Amino acid sequence: MSAFEKYLSIWVGLCIAAGIALGQTFPGLFAAMAAFQAANVNFVVALLIWAMVFPMMVGVDFAGLARIGERPKGLVVTLTVNWLVKPFTMAALGVLFFRHLFADFIPPDDAEGYIAGLILLGAAPCTAMVFVWSQLTRGDPTYTLAQVSVNDAIMVFAFAPIVAFLLGIVDIRVPWSTLALSVGLYVVIPLTAGVITRSQLHRRGGEAAVDAFCARFKPFSIIGLLATVVLLFGFQGSVILERPLVIAMIAAPLLIQSYGIFALAYGAAWAWRIPFNIAAPCALIGTSNFFELAVAVAISLFGLESGAALATVVGVLVEVPVMLSLVAFANATQRHFP
Repeated sequence: MSAFEKYLSIWVGLCIAAGIALGQTFPGLFAAMAAFQAANVNFVVALLIWAMVFPMMVGVDFAGLARIGERPKGLVVTLTVNWLVKPFTMAALGVLFFRHLFADFIPPDDAEGYIAGLILLGAAPCTAMVFVWSQLTRGDPTYTLAQVSVNDAIMVFAFAPIVAFLLGIVDIRVPWSTLALSVGLYVVIPLTAGVITRSQLHRRGGEAAVDAFCARFKPFSIIGLLATVVLLFGFQGSVILERPLVIAMIAAPLLIQSYGIFALAYGAAWAWRIPFNIAAPCALIGTSNFFELAVAVAISLFGLESGAALATVVGVLVEVPVMLSLVAFANATQRHFP
């Protein structure tokens, strides 16, 4: 892991502080950036999101789809957790916390935004960081690649319907056209560009050329993420300063979801006698989130200053320390697996 990846939570925390400070110091600048948009797409944020997502998409090898029949148990656990369990438990926890447990502390409109942000996180399975978690548990890299490839293929078609269904269930209005536009902008276009770029690189220099390209552009991905955090908290600064406990409130259901989903997937893998080098990555894939996509769609659907956008950024803050703790737990318990 690079220094940026290893200490990502620290950089996110510093960017939160910087964003709040800059938003209070230069409100006119942030207002001008917020106005630079069309069809609910903010051009500044879109540029940063593409910088985040594109290098990850180049790293996805869809040739891995040909290997989905190998050792299907791990894939079954991953897909079941990602698409049949995780989005729905995240929606349920959001409703439980923000319509009931925290209802007396949060305005109803803000609560709806936080629920929407949690749903977007729950419906977006991890694409890039999962390779880090797999490596840290000495997972089977070929199998992890196959799992990610299948997840990405499903996400192109399933993300929008699941999000729309869950937002409808919790009575949050969804503009279908904006949701479809978001999926096109932040999944289909960068994924297509990534596949074409990967193909060209592979033709010129093989897998080494692809790895060199991804390594060269990875810093842009991290910079895009951190700059997005600065922008979001610049827009949300007043809310945070007035109600600092809101971050902890959003983090509470995220923590329960993360540890609960891992326990479910890891326990299923143990009960099914799946080898550790497949069991650990398949549980970690189910736990981690594609927070870049969730942030982008939250901004498109609900706006830069929305509670949904704030909730997805808190997901970034929570993700790395939680996942590293689960990696440590998995490594400490690997003797119980084949």
